[in-house]
Amino acid sequence: MKGAGGTSGGIGQFFIGLVMMCGGFYMLLNAIKITSSFGLGSHLYRFGGFGLTSGMVMIPFIFGVGMMFYNAKNPFGWLLTFGSLVALIFGVISSINFRFSYMSAFDLIVILVLSIGGLGLFLRSLKAIDNRYPDA
Repeated sequence: MKGAGGTSGGIGQFFIGLVMMCGGFYMLLNAIKITSSFGLGSHLYRFGGFGLTSGMVMIPFIFGVGMMFYNAKNPFGWLLTFGSLVALIFGVISSINFRFSYMSAFDLIVILVLSIGGLGLFLRSLKAIDNRYPDA
């Protein structure tokens, strides 16, 4: 009978590692708090002393959409529309801040042992086991 991943590894190790890994990564991701400073008045990009806000990025987007509806074959309208969308998405992503919530050292050790230990068990179950004593 084949084990996890079609190898002779253990199926029990596979599921125990999977459960440990999922629990540890869930606890890790649950401990991360995400905030954003994105808004219509905040600066997305700074060029020297000049700050570009998200509202300023919307102006070329509006002109680009208008140009696309007027003449769909105009490449400048497509460039304005998708260029401003890319700038807006990049600005939103770059304004995100990640922080860990308060946790004790015990909480961090449990998260790391579950995550990394589960990953180790999971990967070990995918490795073939030597059959030193083959069935006769």
